[in-house]
Amino acid sequence: IFDILYKNSKQKTKQDSFISKFELFLTIFFKQKMGKIPCPLPFQSKQKSINSDQFHPIYSDLSSSSSLSLSRSSSSLYSQPSLPSVPSLTPLSTHSELLSNTFCASTFTGLSSSVFCLSLAGKHLYTGTSNGEILLRNKDPLNQEKNHSIVVAQKQSKSSVKSIVIFGDKLFTAHQDHKIRVWKIDNHDDDIEASNQNYYRCIATLPTLNDRCMRLFSAKNYVEVRRHKKCTWVHHVDTVSALAISSDNSLLYSASWDRTFKIWRISDFKCLESVWNAHDDAINAIALSKNGYVYTGSADMKIKIWKKEQGEKSIHTLIATLEKHKSSVNALALSTDDSVLYSGACDRSIIVWEKDSGGDKMVVSGALRGHTKAILCLCVVDDLVVSGSADKTVRIWKKGIGKSYSCLAVLEGHNGPVKCLTASLDNSNSNSNSNSNSNSNDFGCGNSYVVYSGSLDCDIKVWKIWVP
Repeated sequence: IFDILYKNSKQKTKQDSFISKFELFLTIFFKQKMGKIPCPLPFQSKQKSINSDQFHPIYSDLSSSSSLSLSRSSSSLYSQPSLPSVPSLTPLSTHSELLSNTFCASTFTGLSSSVFCLSLAGKHLYTGTSNGEILLRNKDPLNQEKNHSIVVAQKQSKSSVKSIVIFGDKLFTAHQDHKIRVWKIDNHDDDIEASNQNYYRCIATLPTLNDRCMRLFSAKNYVEVRRHKKCTWVHHVDTVSALAISSDNSLLYSASWDRTFKIWRISDFKCLESVWNAHDDAINAIALSKNGYVYTGSADMKIKIWKKEQGEKSIHTLIATLEKHKSSVNALALSTDDSVLYSGACDRSIIVWEKDSGGDKMVVSGALRGHTKAILCLCVVDDLVVSGSADKTVRIWKKGIGKSYSCLAVLEGHNGPVKCLTASLDNSNSNSNSNSNSNSNDFGCGNSYVVYSGSLDCDIKVWKIWVP
């Protein structure tokens, strides 16, 4: 039908109008008939809309004659709750109770490309960018003498850095070129200026040469990655999207868009296991609990829970599948005691999963709503949940009485989607240091936190947050 009608629309303006109307029809069809919400890619718009839910990239090129009817359709479609079947944990009354004691302490500028990942280690903040740079800077925004970034690692391929994790003197990075790289940290006694003299040394690329050679000659080590193409199971064959280190610091977990996650031994970088076809689509996030559970979130809209079997084989098996999201799952985060799982997706909701009374099964507690576009990243610090979104904002959530949550703050200032977050307790202003630090009582009794947000606008913002 599309081909016939499109070819009959000979004029380009009619063709453009027809394509727009056809896309709108498909959007409404999938929403009403299949219960799925499309996940539009972030885009730049010259017009700033008050309610971004009423604007969608497929509507931007519509002719003026049909704009009124289409705006009504889009308004009715995108003003609905993102997940009507999941109860909201943020009552309307709490949305206006925003925390006043929040401010942007600093903006780290000067980066040449988008910020894809952030990681804190000691006094330092590590940044991974879209052009493959790994940058180091002092995490203290008030340290003017060392308040600049230096490039400590970059491969010639300039493949995007998707995730960074750190253990001891080793820095692990996940890349878009399907590789995991291990770097030897050498900060010369925390002297950033001295670190600038040389790049960190890349001591390994996973899978290692030894791993590849050991499995090269046996047919049982090969898996089919696509039609008429095979490779050994130790290889990732698409972007490595996320990394995580086990609680005992012995294992590295990697998740990939090739629908697998793999387990590597940190001591010798050997690949111990690959869970093949773990999902039906790309895996975007992975989270590990202290008791051995592995949580994976995927573009197939599912979250899966895995547990390592005890025995001779000692492999990970599927324990449960969590299905409530109606679009791609982009981010996962666990509470500090591992009893609550937070998941963010393109459906604009953060679903809160809690363990049932038995303590084993995860059940839906409700959803945190407020973001107007896809949730791209999540992090947890103490009892706070921090979320970043394609709507260019960062939100701070805190659990209240019972199962309710309140939105303490909405942090605005980025000019692009917020892609990554990390946070820590602000020791310089925490209540525990109130007797030793003259600035600790600026806000009164309570805890102070620092949140770092990285965006596709190439900036990193540092937010100071005080919670009573």
